[in-house]
Amino acid sequence: MAAVSLRKVEKTYPNGFKAVHGVDLDVRDGEFMVFVGPSGCAKSTLLRMVAGLESISGGELDIGGRTVNDLPPKQRGIAMVFQNYALYPHMTVYDNLAFGLKLARTGKAELDQRVRHAAKLLEMEHLLERYPKQLSGGQAQRVAVGRAIVKKPEVFLFDEPLSNLDAKLRAAMRVRLTELHRSLRDAGQPATTIYVTHDQTEAMTMGERICVLKAGVIQQVDTPTALYDRPANAFVASFIGSPEMNIVPAQLRGCAVELGGLRLPLPAGRFKPAADGALQFGLRPEHIGLGAKPGSVAVEATLKFCEHMGAEVFTYFDVGGVAFSARIPAEEGTALTALQRGAPLGLHFQMGHAHLFTADEDGPSLLA
Repeated sequence: MAAVSLRKVEKTYPNGFKAVHGVDLDVRDGEFMVFVGPSGCAKSTLLRMVAGLESISGGELDIGGRTVNDLPPKQRGIAMVFQNYALYPHMTVYDNLAFGLKLARTGKAELDQRVRHAAKLLEMEHLLERYPKQLSGGQAQRVAVGRAIVKKPEVFLFDEPLSNLDAKLRAAMRVRLTELHRSLRDAGQPATTIYVTHDQTEAMTMGERICVLKAGVIQQVDTPTALYDRPANAFVASFIGSPEMNIVPAQLRGCAVELGGLRLPLPAGRFKPAADGALQFGLRPEHIGLGAKPGSVAVEATLKFCEHMGAEVFTYFDVGGVAFSARIPAEEGTALTALQRGAPLGLHFQMGHAHLFTADEDGPSLLA
């Protein structure tokens, strides 16, 4: 078993700054968990505390059922892949992969078997005699992952390992790392994985569950689908999704919300009862379109500008001075790119997908 359990874990620095505030989290055995959040949210700090590279100021950290607060990294059963890969430039790929095993006095035959097995898993057998300076960024990243694999750790820790790659390589490596995790599990060698990123696309495509952090506090832990469809608060709603959810101030009046001179009726049973007054209205860009759909509400808008993204047209517009964005399929929206700023638009809001949040900052969801 290699479950990771955090109980009231805190991190306070000598200057008094508190970076992590009583985190409670269970990462299941063999699970691929992603920590995501904006810069400064303490996701890397939390990962380094699991690794033993940062001390824990309070609380308890368990790995595989044993408390490891005071254990050094090498005794925790973890392997970490860093953002900068940290390969030894004077060693071949083979020797980079084998270095940790040599330090552990692993037998020569077993060492060779582990190195070649990792190289095969990552499709880099042809690179074993090369030096780091002869590798591309993607190849160097695979070597860093391979160096972790040969250790056969109970827990893999990844600290933004793809951030130095270009967009195409990042997409390819997302797939490779996800497939690697699943293939190890299918082979009966499950490894619990904690992956840190600021990129919500990586989080949504790779994580079996995602832990969303803000200022050292967990905002929500759930599957990608649940986070997207039922965000716990306005912060999670705005952070997950691209373009982000439209979240605007509004007024609740009975069974409708009012904003920008509009009155938008709310679908029955979708929201918890709430008193009339200020709140935040949310609607994802893909739930705004040109054509009417069951339950949609017609809205008169003013065009600001469009971005043609290939399969979609990202459309930015105002409704009574309130800014919104929409994702419109290219076959419907391409004509919009020829319109001038200020042109009138007839749009439809799909109110069956609307969200309401309380008026306070990062207000909790009012979904029933």
